[in-house]
Amino acid sequence: MRWTERLEEGLLALLLAAMVSITFMQVIARYVFNYSFVWALEVTTVLFAWLIFLGMSYGVRVGSHIGVDALVKSLGPRTSRIVASIATVLCIVYAVIVTVGGYVYVKKMYDVGILMQDVPIEQWIPRLVLPVGYALLALRFGQVLVRLARGKEVHLLGDEAEEALKLRADQPPGGEQK
Repeated sequence: MRWTERLEEGLLALLLAAMVSITFMQVIARYVFNYSFVWALEVTTVLFAWLIFLGMSYGVRVGSHIGVDALVKSLGPRTSRIVASIATVLCIVYAVIVTVGGYVYVKKMYDVGILMQDVPIEQWIPRLVLPVGYALLALRFGQVLVRLARGKEVHLLGDEAEEALKLRADQPPGGEQK
């Protein structure tokens, strides 16, 4: 699975770089040359949607989603694992429901055959991100559930306080990072 993780990270980086590049070109064209690319906003919006929906599964993989977990942290290890398993199963159910609904939506968009406003591409193509993104999310939550079932340490949520303390501990008294 290592190559898929690198592919995922590379795709996210490419999407972000493309968004920044198109936006930068649009700003330069507009304010320096008094010209505007008609398609720039629509393409940037599509790229942003793909970045968000693919980034959801990446966030689950690296445990960076934030949430309120004070109650879960106060529970014992076994109870905490049970609560995390229930939460993960509910997340899988939700992701599967949205995946199926997204597929139905994309299928209807395909049947209608409407083009995007500024780019000559049918609207169902960029909207594929909905079922694809949620299917990846369900897969990532499935991986979390397997790790929970095997008794491995799993962090569903990012721990900002722990990360801040770790960052603070890495800094020498002068304030410069190591």
